[in-house]
Amino acid sequence: MINRRQFLTRAAQGLGTAALAGATDLSLAKDLSGLAMQPEQRPDLNGILGKPHLPAKAKRVIYLFQSGGPSQLETFDYKPMLNKMHGQELPAEVRGDQVLTGMSAQQSSLPLAGSIYDFAQYGDSGAWVSELLPHTAKIVDDLCFVKSMHTDQINHDPAITFLQTGFPIAGRPSIGAWLNYGLGTDNNNLPGFIVMVSTNGGGQPLYSRLWGNGFLPSIHQGVQFRGGKEPVLYLNNPKGLSMDLRSELMQHLRKLNEAEYAHWHDQEIKSRIAQMEMAERMQSSVPDVTDFSDEPDWVFEMYGPDSRKPGTYAANCLLARRLAERNVKFTQLYHQGWDQHDYLPGGIKNQCKKTDQASAALVTDLKQRGLLEDTLVVWGGEFGRTNYSQGKLTATNYGRDHHPGCFTMWMAGGGVKPGMSYGETDEFGYNITKNPVHVHDFQATLLHLMGIDHEKLTYKYQGRRFRLTDVHGKIIKDILA
Repeated sequence: MINRRQFLTRAAQGLGTAALAGATDLSLAKDLSGLAMQPEQRPDLNGILGKPHLPAKAKRVIYLFQSGGPSQLETFDYKPMLNKMHGQELPAEVRGDQVLTGMSAQQSSLPLAGSIYDFAQYGDSGAWVSELLPHTAKIVDDLCFVKSMHTDQINHDPAITFLQTGFPIAGRPSIGAWLNYGLGTDNNNLPGFIVMVSTNGGGQPLYSRLWGNGFLPSIHQGVQFRGGKEPVLYLNNPKGLSMDLRSELMQHLRKLNEAEYAHWHDQEIKSRIAQMEMAERMQSSVPDVTDFSDEPDWVFEMYGPDSRKPGTYAANCLLARRLAERNVKFTQLYHQGWDQHDYLPGGIKNQCKKTDQASAALVTDLKQRGLLEDTLVVWGGEFGRTNYSQGKLTATNYGRDHHPGCFTMWMAGGGVKPGMSYGETDEFGYNITKNPVHVHDFQATLLHLMGIDHEKLTYKYQGRRFRLTDVHGKIIKDILA
């Protein structure tokens, strides 16, 4: 028994086969069945757009995602009023009707908590930076701070999913997948979308769907690189399988899949063929890019001691630079552990120590190699933190709950203005008072810098044309260089 769709598909194929069988040259059917496999017609490598909609200011993106929601009030958004009113109640007119999470909504008191860490101004731009980030403080004139980010989501999973896919419910393509689909790859020996998760993080879980392809062909999903002897799982040949035998096996598998595609015309079969071909090429390209033996000591010193430990945030930042040198279009780093509901002073200090030096080193390293100009570096989490203490407030300890109303991100290179801060929050660090930037605005701007009109990169699925920015998003023109 077959269903209606299968019947119609097979009937259509039968008619086509009968027509081809009547041709004087019986090889015509074979030639036509292979047309879709020609390299010049493969959007899996070249991108569906062929070329960008607009002149691209960035050729690649490195996204340093700080999972858990870093507190803007201990990092970049200096609010002396909180120190002045430390311990007093959050004014009702400041909170307004904003929703709180279930973790602090039942508190009888919402005491304002000033940061115990000092801030100072740095660089010609005079950017305020916490004492927790001494290395980032040295490069502020290369950074563009966006202090007025806001999101619709108040909990981790939907908030991260929203930032990475443009929608809070799982199932849509991630940013890297959209870029890979639209623009293709600039290095056929490495995936155009590579993901790394720090081994020295910890905290809220992450899911592979955050770098998934959603409803796009699977060739566009992110490929995860791990620390250790096997950076990409199942890439090495099993014991007893020689390269010659592997190559012969791949040729036969390719022929079988091409025959299946000629029969079914299923785009996912093309993705499977492309992925197998990429895996074969990666057997030589991955060991080369992940081998740090050619890096001089001064590079490791710049990124910090953790850079010698595969899989750490610092090592992943160094690997991101090596991938940028090889024109990988989208590299995503995830570092967990920024979710400080309690014991925030110690927790955020530890996180900054793990990430500050390497983040700054990456920007500096790209700049000195002439890569920052066309590489967009992004740093930030999924939301901000509250200005009041979750739980008991003491002289040395406090926590901060989730706060979607405002948070800070920074960008560098890739066509954004350096040495500037965009957007402002009120003196309590709770509400945006100038130039709000929604998640979809950030996504639209990122695509714009890569030469893509966010309204025109779409994919038809289940009768509707989808895009990364859903039906929203405007370009933040004031931060464009």
